Amino acid sequence: MKKQIITLLLCVAFASTYAQTNKIPIRLADPTIFLDEGTYYLYGTGAQDGFGVYTSTDLKNWHQHSKNALLKGESYGTKGFWAPQVFKYKNEYFMAYTADEHIAIAKSDNPLGPFKQTVLKSISVSGKQIDPFIFMDTNGELYLYFVRLQEGNRIFCARFKNGLEDVDENSITECIHAEQGWENTANTNWPVSEGPTVKKIGNLYYLFYSANDFRNIDYAVGYATSPSPVGPWTKYSGNPIISRANTGQNGSGHGDLFLGKDKKTYYVLHTHESNENTGKRKTGIVEITTSNSNPAIISIKRGSFRYLEQEE
Repeated sequence: MKKQIITLLLCVAFASTYAQTNKIPIRLADPTIFLDEGTYYLYGTGAQDGFGVYTSTDLKNWHQHSKNALLKGESYGTKGFWAPQVFKYKNEYFMAYTADEHIAIAKSDNPLGPFKQTVLKSISVSGKQIDPFIFMDTNGELYLYFVRLQEGNRIFCARFKNGLEDVDENSITECIHAEQGWENTANTNWPVSEGPTVKKIGNLYYLFYSANDFRNIDYAVGYATSPSPVGPWTKYSGNPIISRANTGQNGSGHGDLFLGKDKKTYYVLHTHESNENTGKRKTGIVEITTSNSNPAIISIKRGSFRYLEQEE
């Protein structure tokens, strides 16, 4: 009874807060934020028929657009539209995403979409894959990082060929898999590492990833480094760098890095709906700090976590 009363009071307080602000939390899982010409574009897992899109100019006031950025039937996939990423290449916009547990890439002339394919197809990778991330190296080479469902969720990479049309299957290389204690706190037979994001800092490549099942309260973010975009990767000894220990929220993970207009680096992520339920995951951001040491150490700014909200 005491627990039920506390839960009721929290719900009332939550409703009261949003009634006063006239804002409600954004509920997107696997979120990504793309900054283009002064506008932030937010995408993520949340719709059954594609991907919606939110926009903001200040990371605080968000507007949800009525039309999907990608709609089922105009690009590959019938269900399971998960984990999109938008990438600008040669003045065109590309969306890499998961559908039917395969990866596809659609194109648009506007970050609002619509992202479409002339031929509805997935990329040429065997087996089931999820969570794509496109990375361009400083020499212009393009790589796709993704998760293959193979003895657990394992992170792989492959080089693109012919721009962003497809990958070279012969270049597919495994990057990392979950093997450390913090990465599998439930000790499951299907360890999970997923949600890759790659950034080059100095002469090192940083692979950010999430570990544990997303329903686990210990879902969290760590990183590994490599002198090459294809590895070998060395996991940071201080992992995880983002978790419920420093966000205060269960299931903090699976997002993307982005550079704000203020030149600060942020990581957008999702959390569980509440301490009791995974539910419709909520979207938040934290500020990322980078040390001046060599190699650079990545951490989050304490107290910087906050949820993203939209007008009701």
